[in-house]
Amino acid sequence: MMPNTLQQIYLATKPVDMRLGIDGLSALIVQQLGQTPRDGTAYVFTNRARNRIKLVAWDGNGVWLCLRRLHQGHFVWPHITQTPPPVGSAKPNGNGLSVAWIGHV
Repeated sequence: MMPNTLQQIYLATKPVDMRLGIDGLSALIVQQLGQTPRDGTAYVFTNRARNRIKLVAWDGNGVWLCLRRLHQGHFVWPHITQTPPPVGSAKPNGNGLSVAWIGHV
């Protein structure tokens, strides 16, 4: 069961190789962001064609890796043309969940 205590979601705007698994995506988070993955945070990655996404989330007991593949169409994904805000600058939306984009990953 996916954790329902997520407080922040970060979208990686740069496409990644979808062959990466938990360890590879976790390494990107640590190396590119200088963040140690923590409870209450999810990271979402997409491929170049934007027809697949992977979500990595830590729930306190372990890590979740979820994959979604579209057979038609693509996901709407932010295009970043400016410097991203610092990690942790996400603003909560109406339901208390913070969403931010990450341009460096």
